[in-house]
Amino acid sequence: MYDHIGLKVRDLAASRRFYEAALAPLGHVLGSHDNTYAGIGPAGEPALWLYAVEGGKGPGTHIAFRAADHKAVEAFHKAGLKAGGTDNGGAGPRTDYSPTYYAAFLIDPDGNNVEAVCP
Repeated sequence: MYDHIGLKVRDLAASRRFYEAALAPLGHVLGSHDNTYAGIGPAGEPALWLYAVEGGKGPGTHIAFRAADHKAVEAFHKAGLKAGGTDNGGAGPRTDYSPTYYAAFLIDPDGNNVEAVCP
């Protein structure tokens, strides 16, 4: 059902230290990261993403649902817009994530970033 989860954090360094330590016994490691984000999960497959947010609470959570194919990603976006979601990135390739990453993004009525992805 879920592909990955993104959390907004106030102190990325502290959160990164915590999650690296707490998840290491479960076999998870630090993957892609810089001074604004960090991905943690199985080697080569980060599934928990930490995003630095300055000044208080972040604008919401990011949740990604795995889709079976590109048509399902497109249908997710269309149906979500019809049901009151706000466009946050139409269906299409996201080659900056990976060469085969295909996704669409919506903001739900509560401000959360919801994604459908066919990796």
